[in-house]
Amino acid sequence: MSVERTSVDLRAAVADRYGEGAEVTESFGEVTVDVASESWADLVAFARDGLGMEFFDWLTGVDDPPDRIGVVAHVYDVKTHRHLLLRTRVARADPRLPSVTGVYRGANWHERETHEMFGVVFDGHPDLRPLLLPDGFEGHPLRKDFILAARVAKAWPGAKEPGESGHGAPSRRKMLPPGVPADWGRTDG
Repeated sequence: MSVERTSVDLRAAVADRYGEGAEVTESFGEVTVDVASESWADLVAFARDGLGMEFFDWLTGVDDPPDRIGVVAHVYDVKTHRHLLLRTRVARADPRLPSVTGVYRGANWHERETHEMFGVVFDGHPDLRPLLLPDGFEGHPLRKDFILAARVAKAWPGAKEPGESGHGAPSRRKMLPPGVPADWGRTDG
Protein backbone atom coordinates (compact mmCIF):
# COMPACT_ATOMS: atom_id res chain seq x y z
CA MET A 1 0.00 0.00 0.00
CA SER A 2 1.52 3.28 -1.08
CA VAL A 3 0.11 6.55 0.14
CA GLU A 4 0.84 9.87 -1.53
CA ARG A 5 3.45 11.41 0.73
CA THR A 6 2.47 15.01 0.14
CA SER A 7 -1.17 14.57 1.16
CA VAL A 8 -1.17 11.71 3.61
CA ASP A 9 -2.93 12.14 6.88
CA LEU A 10 -0.66 10.06 9.09
CA ARG A 11 -3.33 9.47 11.68
CA ALA A 12 -5.89 8.24 9.16
CA ALA A 13 -3.39 6.06 7.30
CA VAL A 14 -2.29 4.32 10.51
CA ALA A 15 -5.90 3.93 11.67
CA ASP A 16 -6.87 2.42 8.31
CA ARG A 17 -4.07 -0.12 8.51
CA TYR A 18 -4.11 -1.05 12.21
CA GLY A 19 -7.54 -0.03 13.48
CA GLU A 20 -7.74 -0.65 17.23
CA GLY A 21 -4.29 -2.27 17.10
CA ALA A 22 -2.56 1.11 17.17
CA GLU A 23 -2.92 4.15 19.37
CA VAL A 24 -2.16 7.37 17.51
CA THR A 25 -1.55 10.53 19.51
CA GLU A 26 -0.33 13.98 18.66
CA SER A 27 1.63 16.32 20.88
CA PHE A 28 3.07 19.66 19.79
CA GLY A 29 2.40 18.76 16.16
CA GLU A 30 4.32 15.46 16.33
CA VAL A 31 2.49 12.19 15.70
CA THR A 32 3.25 9.14 17.84
CA VAL A 33 2.09 5.61 17.08
CA ASP A 34 2.00 2.93 19.78
CA VAL A 35 1.54 -0.72 18.80
CA ALA A 36 1.86 -4.13 20.43
CA SER A 37 5.28 -5.75 20.06
CA GLU A 38 3.84 -8.26 17.56
CA SER A 39 3.15 -5.40 15.13
CA TRP A 40 6.51 -3.63 15.60
CA ALA A 41 8.31 -4.78 12.44
CA ASP A 42 5.21 -4.26 10.31
CA LEU A 43 4.74 -0.73 11.67
CA VAL A 44 8.33 0.22 10.92
CA ALA A 45 8.05 -1.16 7.37
CA PHE A 46 4.71 0.62 6.88
CA ALA A 47 6.24 3.90 8.06
CA ARG A 48 8.88 3.63 5.35
CA ASP A 49 6.95 2.05 2.48
CA GLY A 50 3.43 3.32 3.10
CA LEU A 51 3.99 6.67 4.75
CA GLY A 52 7.18 7.78 3.01
CA MET A 53 9.32 8.00 6.15
CA GLU A 54 12.56 7.20 4.32
CA PHE A 55 14.98 8.61 6.90
CA PHE A 56 15.70 6.56 10.01
CA ASP A 57 16.90 8.90 12.76
CA TRP A 58 17.24 6.88 15.97
CA LEU A 59 16.01 3.98 18.08
CA THR A 60 16.38 3.56 21.84
CA GLY A 61 14.92 1.96 24.93
CA VAL A 62 12.98 3.46 27.81
CA ASP A 63 12.88 1.65 31.13
CA ASP A 64 9.28 1.49 32.35
CA PRO A 65 9.30 -0.29 35.74
CA PRO A 66 8.15 -2.57 37.14
CA ASP A 67 7.52 -4.92 34.22
CA ARG A 68 8.02 -3.24 30.83
CA ILE A 69 10.72 -1.75 28.60
CA GLY A 70 9.69 0.64 25.87
CA VAL A 71 11.36 0.79 22.47
CA VAL A 72 11.07 4.04 20.52
CA ALA A 73 12.14 4.88 16.98
CA HIS A 74 12.07 8.25 15.24
CA VAL A 75 11.64 8.36 11.46
CA TYR A 76 11.36 11.31 9.10
CA ASP A 77 10.05 12.21 5.66
CA VAL A 78 12.68 14.45 4.06
CA LYS A 79 10.30 15.67 1.36
CA THR A 80 7.41 16.80 3.56
CA HIS A 81 9.48 17.38 6.73
CA ARG A 82 7.18 15.23 8.83
CA HIS A 83 8.36 13.40 11.91
CA LEU A 84 6.90 10.18 13.30
CA LEU A 85 7.62 8.46 16.60
CA LEU A 86 7.05 4.71 16.64
CA ARG A 87 6.72 3.01 20.04
CA THR A 88 6.14 -0.41 21.51
CA ARG A 89 6.68 -2.09 24.86
CA VAL A 90 8.15 -5.48 25.70
CA ALA A 91 8.07 -7.56 28.87
CA ARG A 92 11.02 -6.91 31.18
CA ALA A 93 11.33 -10.64 31.90
CA ASP A 94 11.86 -11.51 28.21
CA PRO A 95 12.49 -8.32 26.21
CA ARG A 96 12.41 -9.45 22.58
CA LEU A 97 11.52 -7.71 19.32
CA PRO A 98 12.15 -8.53 15.69
CA SER A 99 15.05 -6.59 14.21
CA VAL A 100 14.22 -3.81 11.75
CA THR A 101 17.68 -3.72 10.17
CA GLY A 102 16.10 -5.21 7.03
CA VAL A 103 13.89 -2.13 6.77
CA TYR A 104 16.38 0.54 7.84
CA ARG A 105 20.04 -0.43 7.69
CA GLY A 106 20.79 2.46 10.04
CA ALA A 107 18.94 0.65 12.83
CA ASN A 108 21.87 -1.75 13.18
CA TRP A 109 23.96 0.34 15.57
CA HIS A 110 20.92 1.57 17.50
CA GLU A 111 19.61 -1.95 18.10
CA ARG A 112 23.05 -3.04 19.30
CA GLU A 113 23.18 -0.14 21.75
CA THR A 114 19.63 -0.77 22.99
CA HIS A 115 20.46 -4.46 23.42
CA GLU A 116 23.54 -3.61 25.43
CA MET A 117 22.10 -0.83 27.59
CA PHE A 118 18.56 -2.19 28.17
CA GLY A 119 18.83 -5.92 27.42
CA VAL A 120 16.32 -5.95 24.56
CA VAL A 121 17.07 -8.86 22.20
CA PHE A 122 16.43 -8.05 18.55
CA ASP A 123 15.64 -11.37 16.85
CA GLY A 124 17.19 -11.60 13.40
CA HIS A 125 19.78 -8.88 14.04
CA PRO A 126 22.95 -9.67 12.06
CA ASP A 127 25.43 -8.84 14.86
CA LEU A 128 24.35 -8.19 18.47
CA ARG A 129 27.88 -8.25 19.92
CA PRO A 130 28.84 -5.58 22.50
CA LEU A 131 29.26 -2.09 21.11
CA LEU A 132 30.10 0.28 23.98
CA LEU A 133 30.80 -1.70 27.14
CA PRO A 134 33.96 -3.68 27.90
CA ASP A 135 34.06 -7.46 27.47
CA GLY A 136 32.60 -9.30 30.44
CA PHE A 137 30.43 -6.39 31.61
CA GLU A 138 27.39 -7.69 33.47
CA GLY A 139 24.03 -6.01 33.52
CA HIS A 140 22.30 -3.30 31.54
CA PRO A 141 23.37 0.13 32.79
CA LEU A 142 20.39 2.18 31.57
CA ARG A 143 17.82 0.07 33.40
CA LYS A 144 16.58 1.76 36.54
CA ASP A 145 17.31 -1.32 38.64
CA PHE A 146 21.01 -1.32 37.68
CA ILE A 147 23.14 -0.91 40.81
CA LEU A 148 25.75 1.82 40.62
CA ALA A 149 28.31 -0.31 42.43
CA ALA A 150 31.36 1.63 41.27
CA ARG A 151 30.27 4.64 43.35
CA VAL A 152 30.34 2.46 46.46
CA ALA A 153 33.38 0.28 45.74
CA LYS A 154 35.72 3.16 44.91
CA ALA A 155 35.81 6.55 46.57
CA TRP A 156 35.06 9.54 44.37
CA PRO A 157 38.38 10.99 43.20
CA GLY A 158 37.26 14.61 43.50
CA ALA A 159 37.56 17.08 46.37
CA LYS A 160 36.86 16.00 49.89
CA GLU A 161 33.43 16.24 51.42
CA PRO A 162 32.71 19.30 53.59
CA GLY A 163 34.20 18.78 57.02
CA GLU A 164 36.90 16.40 55.75
CA SER A 165 39.38 19.10 54.77
CA GLY A 166 40.60 19.71 58.33
CA HIS A 167 39.28 23.27 58.45
CA GLY A 168 36.71 22.45 61.07
CA ALA A 169 33.63 22.87 58.89
CA PRO A 170 30.70 20.65 59.92
CA SER A 171 30.35 17.34 58.12
CA ARG A 172 27.14 16.44 56.38
CA ARG A 173 25.44 13.10 56.84
CA LYS A 174 27.07 10.32 54.81
CA MET A 175 24.74 8.94 52.14
CA LEU A 176 24.95 6.22 49.55
CA PRO A 177 24.81 7.25 45.89
CA PRO A 178 21.43 6.94 44.14
CA GLY A 179 20.58 3.41 43.06
CA VAL A 180 22.78 1.66 45.64
CA PRO A 181 20.97 -0.63 48.09
CA ALA A 182 21.30 0.31 51.76
CA ASP A 183 22.79 -3.07 52.68
CA TRP A 184 25.83 -2.47 50.46
CA GLY A 185 27.29 -0.12 53.05
CA ARG A 186 29.85 2.55 52.38
CA THR A 187 33.53 2.01 51.79
CA ASP A 188 35.99 4.87 51.77
CA GLY A 189 38.88 2.83 50.36
